[in-house]
Amino acid sequence: MAKNFDTENKLPNMIGPGTKIKGDIETNGDIKIDGSIDGNIISKGKVLVGQNGIVTGEVKCTNCDIYGSFDGKLTVTELLSLKASSKLHGDVKTSKLSIEPGAVFTGTCNMDDKVTPAGTAPSNGKK
Repeated sequence: MAKNFDTENKLPNMIGPGTKIKGDIETNGDIKIDGSIDGNIISKGKVLVGQNGIVTGEVKCTNCDIYGSFDGKLTVTELLSLKASSKLHGDVKTSKLSIEPGAVFTGTCNMDDKVTPAGTAPSNGKK
């Protein structure tokens, strides 16, 4: 009999303050990052980078809220929200973008209703 994984979508994954991860993360649920991640993230849910969170790499997700720092390539199929304390350096592809006053955004942005869905593998920087 197969296990029911519905709880995975209800409970967020959390990377706490002081935690450093080097490597790739793939999840069907939401993830909150208050630590540091150097690698790629694929989430079919929301990625939330907390005020002390630092992400370096490529992220593909459905929704994303950034309060902390992000450096890399970001693909969001629905809404990307840059909060006042955020610092984003890199390339963004999203359907919708919200930027609060005070947010720092350096890079490129491509807005399109047909963004590739989350759950597809990152390109690892290769074209």
